[in-house]
Amino acid sequence: MTVTIAVPKEAASGENRVAMVPKVAEKLAKLGVEVRIQKGAGEGSRIPDEGYADPIKVVGRAGDVYNADVVLAVNAPDPKNLAKMKKGSILVSFVQAHQNPEAVKALNEAGVTCFAMELVPRITRAQSMDALSSQASAAGYKAALMAANSLERFLPMLTTAAGTIRPAKVLVIGAGVAGLQAIATAKRLGAKVEAYDVRTDTKEQVESLGADFLVAEGVKAEAEGGYARELTDEEKAKQQEMLAKHVGQADAVITTAAVPGRPAPKIISKDMVAKMKSGSVIVDLGAAGGGNCELTKPGETVKEGSVTILGPTNVPAELAEHASEMYAQNLFNFLSLILVEEEAPEGEDKPKGPQPRKLAIDWDDEVLAKSVLTHDGEIKNEAAKEALQG
Repeated sequence: MTVTIAVPKEAASGENRVAMVPKVAEKLAKLGVEVRIQKGAGEGSRIPDEGYADPIKVVGRAGDVYNADVVLAVNAPDPKNLAKMKKGSILVSFVQAHQNPEAVKALNEAGVTCFAMELVPRITRAQSMDALSSQASAAGYKAALMAANSLERFLPMLTTAAGTIRPAKVLVIGAGVAGLQAIATAKRLGAKVEAYDVRTDTKEQVESLGADFLVAEGVKAEAEGGYARELTDEEKAKQQEMLAKHVGQADAVITTAAVPGRPAPKIISKDMVAKMKSGSVIVDLGAAGGGNCELTKPGETVKEGSVTILGPTNVPAELAEHASEMYAQNLFNFLSLILVEEEAPEGEDKPKGPQPRKLAIDWDDEVLAKSVLTHDGEIKNEAAKEALQG
């Protein structure tokens, strides 16, 4: 029996991404599976229905989507649609269980096996499936452009007939994927860039992009063997004092600190904002988790005195075309773990050409075992279980 894979139109407000783009859907179809795309699913990413060519099927009814063997989405569908899924079917999407308990409940009640893309382990073998990183890359790039657009200043140094304009200072807090992309983009725009991260082993990456890495004088976070150690209260105070100084000197601050399953850490205090330069800007990529700045309002742009604070909650959706392309490829690579070739009947030769595929989950596979959220009516991820029970 042919495996059916379906992609719904995203329902969340402001969500322009789609889980499957035509060129990746074509690769899926060549595996011998049936691919269904809900009508209008690609509109936000500028993909018309006609962009999904035969044999990909564009379907109008939600029932033709949610009765598939596998549903691929950017965000978990609403509970009413999850209830339409077949028992034993599979959902692959971002879920953020701690923020979406009703979806988790619906998945359990429907007996759906859900693989949450935010749970894919960050190991070498799973790099091509790491949707958190691909979407963070888009967010970091866009954050630098948002900062530049909100500043009423040039970013690069300019020498003009009216004199020389000094380059703007951009401070990036957090040197993960989003932070490194923000650093690289701000640097390409000509700004003087500084970066801070509690993990001082990111110093080399930061400096390779042309930014200055900030460390409090006399504070060394590494212990013997290269591991990080807990800082003393005195060392933490020194770091906070150093950071406050550089926040106050920056024209734009981009914060990227996020902890999956937990509120975003508060890094920039109200007092720090009060001491920032007139006309400066904060772009808070931690807004979806409550914000890295005490004054951030998720989903809003606010003014605190003369400082502008942006709290975007879904930045990748503002780069929907390329963010969707990357996400669709992440999903394709993930599906390769559960779509396996059917074996030819005993005594028969394997036919030439693409082999039919079947769904098979190897629970000994580390990627699958760590990324599963629900299976057979149970929450399988311990962190999600604790967050929902707490």
